[in-house]
Amino acid sequence: MDNTPYDDVFRTLLTDCTELMIPVVNEIFHTHYTGKETICLLQNEHFIRMPDGSEQERITDSSFEIISEETAPIAQSLKNQPYGRTANCNTAQRKRYHIECQSTEDGTMIVRMFEYDTQLALENREFTSNILTVQFPDSAIVSLRHTKNTPEEMMVKVLTPGGKVSYTVPVLKVKRYTIHELFEKKLFFLIPFHIFAYEKDFKELEENKKKLKQLEAEYASIRERLEIACQMGDLNRYAKAAILDMSRKVIEHLAVKYKNVAKGVSRTMGGKVLNYEAKDILNRGRAEGRREGREAGRTEGEAAGIKKVQSAVKLLKNGKSITEVAFHTELPQETVAELAQSISTEVK
Repeated sequence: MDNTPYDDVFRTLLTDCTELMIPVVNEIFHTHYTGKETICLLQNEHFIRMPDGSEQERITDSSFEIISEETAPIAQSLKNQPYGRTANCNTAQRKRYHIECQSTEDGTMIVRMFEYDTQLALENREFTSNILTVQFPDSAIVSLRHTKNTPEEMMVKVLTPGGKVSYTVPVLKVKRYTIHELFEKKLFFLIPFHIFAYEKDFKELEENKKKLKQLEAEYASIRERLEIACQMGDLNRYAKAAILDMSRKVIEHLAVKYKNVAKGVSRTMGGKVLNYEAKDILNRGRAEGRREGREAGRTEGEAAGIKKVQSAVKLLKNGKSITEVAFHTELPQETVAELAQSISTEVK
């Protein structure tokens, strides 16, 4: 099945802002993670053997392990490892999860879930004393467009020679959540998909300026509340920028036939950033931290580099010259010039 832009947004947020998935897991599985845990992303490409002997590639939206606070110091060093490297995640306090994003119901999702779950279980197999042990992940579906026929959960039942085995797959219905609930439960990960709640109203919104203004006001409120979440320490600015950027991407694809809706809401969210500013800040900050050679504390060096780049962006947006910004932040003029060019690509 072909990937959708919404699958891409889902994976991008998980890869770039993994910590945002913790509240989603708590909401779906009624767990009580504190947010101090570490997420290890697992390989998302798998090959399924077909009846004719051929293999087909399957790509999961999200497969990851959550490592609890007790083992977080061990796991912290794994956070920046390449996607799919999990060999060193073998710690005592860990739990595997598999979550798929579904934008359109087609009746085959539960089949695909079982295929993915089986592959994940086999990849995590143990074989001792002639006994093969496979552990299935906790799996769930995030439904972007649910109907009255969408179940609260689905079930996989396996009949084996040794007896019947079954497990449930919960279904989280994004459109059920109000903006207040998303912020109250810190479900920031789901904010880019909130626009699906208005999809059926796009035609009316396109023609009714008053109602479109009301929707724009709601999204202005979302932007303001994200800023408050940053000030309260519930969200970092990198994640905020990522949420805004991914929200624009979803809106522009979902409302592609409704130019007024797409333009109005996207403008309210801050305009389209051609060069993903949040990722640019993160990568440049990390590079600057490494450039300064703080090997005694690489994490601290990267954090300091990110802080410098964030300060530079703020100064540039306040009208300071490249020379002034370079002097105040101690960044190379070349780096500041590149940041200035990145900022100038914003569509006001």
